[in-house]
Amino acid sequence: MDQWLRKLSPHLAALVALAENDCHMTRAAATLGVPQSSMSRRIHALEHDLGLPLLIHDGRVVRLTPAAQQLARQVREPLRDLERVVGAITGEADPDSGTVRFGFPLTMGSGLIPDLLVEFRRRHPGIRVALKQAHGAQLSADLLAGSLDLALTIPAPERLQHVLVGTQQIHVLLPEDHRLADADRIRLEDLREETFIANPASYNLRQLTERWCHDAGFTPDVAIEVTEFATIRELISRGLGIALLPHDERTPPGIAERPLAGTGHHRAIALAWSASVPAPATRRLSTFLREGFA
Repeated sequence: MDQWLRKLSPHLAALVALAENDCHMTRAAATLGVPQSSMSRRIHALEHDLGLPLLIHDGRVVRLTPAAQQLARQVREPLRDLERVVGAITGEADPDSGTVRFGFPLTMGSGLIPDLLVEFRRRHPGIRVALKQAHGAQLSADLLAGSLDLALTIPAPERLQHVLVGTQQIHVLLPEDHRLADADRIRLEDLREETFIANPASYNLRQLTERWCHDAGFTPDVAIEVTEFATIRELISRGLGIALLPHDERTPPGIAERPLAGTGHHRAIALAWSASVPAPATRRLSTFLREGFA
């Protein structure tokens, strides 16, 4: 095993760099800090060692073979793990530089998270944070696939290391001239005849909406399905229906937001890590976020 590790690691790194740079040899070589001629030699050496063709030459265009694409995908994270572990042990990994691929839910695009990211950037200008917003299932899948380093997820992922950092209260959003707009609290039973605007069925909040309404004795009439929460709010302000959405201090004009009567109308917020070894910059951001929610 040691022989294969010593022999193949530089060549596999070259293959991964080539895949990440769309088979552009010059850019891939620059990524690794080596001459283009060294990139070509490494790829050809890997072909020889494995006994497999890795490149398809189509005129002046170079593409990876299906076997090369599969190999690059499968060795990308192990190589990064090796680099992180060795860097952390030898002190070469700089916690004040690098890139953290960070995801967070669509419902958290305003308020606390943008405020925390602005402050983190001010304190750690050398760390680049690449952002992605998606619903919880997609964020968990990205963490498992290694395309995200860190994410806030709702609900908490079952297959990933995580900590609970907060809760998200779910309220009723109605047009400001709705009959219940002035109520202190609204019972779900009073929404039986309402038209609902909700996320698609795969979204956690849609599933909670249906579960809570079912517990109140009815099935919600979902007339419009929308992925974006900002769009749902816009439609509510125009009188097209109501929705159960997370509490937001910055509710736009034309909408009344009221808490639900009873208990349990909330969602846990988890901070989760990818399955790979976290880099120092990732640990720095995760510590900052945990303190920010405290």
